[in-house]
Amino acid sequence: MDIDAFSAVHGDKWARLSFLAHKRRLTGEEADELLRLYQTASAHLSLIRSVAPETALSSSLSAALAQARTRFTGARSNFMEDLARFFVIALPAAFYRIRWLTVWCGIFFVLVGAGYAFWIGTSPEALRAVMGSDESVRRYIEEDFIDYYSENPAASFAGAVWTNNAWISAQAVAFGITGFWVPMILFLNAQNAGAAAGAFAATGKLDVFFSYILPHGLMELTAVFIACAAGLQIFWAMVRPGPRTRLQAVADEGRSLITVALGLVLVLLISGVVEAFVTPSLLPVWAKITIGALVLAAYWTYTLVLGRRASRSGATGDLDSHDAGYRGIAA
Repeated sequence: MDIDAFSAVHGDKWARLSFLAHKRRLTGEEADELLRLYQTASAHLSLIRSVAPETALSSSLSAALAQARTRFTGARSNFMEDLARFFVIALPAAFYRIRWLTVWCGIFFVLVGAGYAFWIGTSPEALRAVMGSDESVRRYIEEDFIDYYSENPAASFAGAVWTNNAWISAQAVAFGITGFWVPMILFLNAQNAGAAAGAFAATGKLDVFFSYILPHGLMELTAVFIACAAGLQIFWAMVRPGPRTRLQAVADEGRSLITVALGLVLVLLISGVVEAFVTPSLLPVWAKITIGALVLAAYWTYTLVLGRRASRSGATGDLDSHDAGYRGIAA
């Protein structure tokens, strides 16, 4: 067989195959044409290899066929499509699934914190036991607590806050399966916040405490509650897997948990920026708290609106079957 003559006769078909295989979107007619060209070119490649197996022509035709085969077996979406799907479907669905656990973690935190604040704020003995001498209390109220938000450059402080909160959230996510780690984290952080609030309440400056905590704390603490909820979700999957095997249930929740963890990176970054640039700013207190409330409202709007829609479509925040490692049987 004359390879050059064979190429001259069928070259246009191969070029068309390559063009359609690399085209981003195909019409119905083009998809049918691509399938026909794929079948024809496969026969051509077999014939060419029977005569001259190692040629540039066989290599290029093989590459075009491989690209066409990818279109039939499920081409991977591009990066921007994956990114859009993550933020519009996967992430809000994952947040939505744990919305009630998030709320319950917040309620637990508030109850414990309020209990400690009331105890320390109404008991001079408890205040001294926790905070030390009257001078220590005064220094904490008037200097240490307030200076914490402005003693370092805002950008580096935002990075430090982000890292610290990410570490707390990572612990909740990673060790949530143990069942005890999440309640412990919530209790210890509520204890610390309650002790600080109690110290301010004892000196009649509780409004100062909230003016510094609420602008960033509304979203920052919610992020911690989200991480704790995700950790509890995987623990509950292990305890009560339902119709799934325990291993499958943990694997499914673990992959959804990864989606939550990735989303928390952005959430914690936003709360860190608010804490570094808004909390210590010279803005009126009402303006700072309003900014914090708007950030929190944006999160819950995102979760409840997009999350409900994604959940109703069947999304859970889990990876798709391809990325999760499942393989279907080709038709």
